[in-house]
Amino acid sequence: MKCYYCALEGGESEAVAICIVCGMGLCMEHAVRKDVDVWEGGYPLPSRRVKAPLPRILCPECYAALYGK
Repeated sequence: MKCYYCALEGGESEAVAICIVCGMGLCMEHAVRKDVDVWEGGYPLPSRRVKAPLPRILCPECYAALYGK
């Protein structure tokens, strides 16, 4: 699989990750790693944060949409 962003720019970099939101293939240059807090608990409450965040890979567009950056 090739990186979608590199293909748009005319390149052919191999994808090393897939965006967890949209499924786009990403190279190391375009992959954004984000540690996401995970919550567990019953509905509606109480809930608590799990001790360690869960690493996720996002494309630049999904990262900007989710985190406004």
